[in-house]
Amino acid sequence: MLMSMTGFGKSSLESSNHKITVEIKSLNSKQLDLAVRLPHAFRQCEPAIRSIVGTELERGKVDLLVTSELLPGSEAKGVSKLNVEALKFYKRQISEASAALGIPEPADWYSVLLRFPDAVNTESADDVSDDEVETLLEAVRRAVKALTDHRREEGKALETFFAERVATITSLLASVEPYEKERVAKIRLRIEDGLSKIPAVEYDKGRLEQELIFYIEKLDVNEEKQRLGRHLAYFTETMEASKPGQGKKLGFIAQEMGREINTLGSKSNHAEMQAIVVRMKDQLEQIKEQVLNVM
Repeated sequence: MLMSMTGFGKSSLESSNHKITVEIKSLNSKQLDLAVRLPHAFRQCEPAIRSIVGTELERGKVDLLVTSELLPGSEAKGVSKLNVEALKFYKRQISEASAALGIPEPADWYSVLLRFPDAVNTESADDVSDDEVETLLEAVRRAVKALTDHRREEGKALETFFAERVATITSLLASVEPYEKERVAKIRLRIEDGLSKIPAVEYDKGRLEQELIFYIEKLDVNEEKQRLGRHLAYFTETMEASKPGQGKKLGFIAQEMGREINTLGSKSNHAEMQAIVVRMKDQLEQIKEQVLNVM
């Protein structure tokens, strides 16, 4: 079972005063690279958020965004409020002083009263309730689960993608055999034809036979074919393992497949076989590109 590193998850929950939304997305990365953006009031929750994400997501470049929206009818925090009791107290004192001193009362009461200390109270926006904190963390858990589900679905698509290309390479490998047998005869004919064009040359046919055998053995690709076949089977076996997290291993296997295909191409010395190798390389490059997305 494969799991992709690419995915998206979102969750929205309501606390007593706020609607908290968590969005999380991930791309491929060799390790977990987590960036968290959240409102200033929830900054103390970042370590807990990182712990939740780190436990569930082993690898990937992950961006997590938290937004908080005040519910209709709820009191906003961090908003300045008039201290009406203090304003009454100051107004009464000013009126008494005005009468005692025989001076008129101010024409613009607000401009005078609002200059006094404590005329305006500002509640700290940093005070979040335990309910809001738990709502945030639960929203994070649900968003991470949604991301994981998305990754799993993407993983299924990758399994199909890889299976198709492994099957194509396997089929191409089988198609090499007829050309491989034909190649031996062509090599022999080419050498003998070349010798026949050289006038007055005598050669030991037994020695020629030995040299041909030696030359053909150097171009033999049976070992490469067998190793490539084993790598293809091992790739499929690893891909179908029950536990996710095979991305790096599949990458190593793909590299080994590439070595055998390259050697097969360098030894082929046959146009049709080289064309088959090129098609194998094309399929393998597609595998390598997508293996980077596997967790």
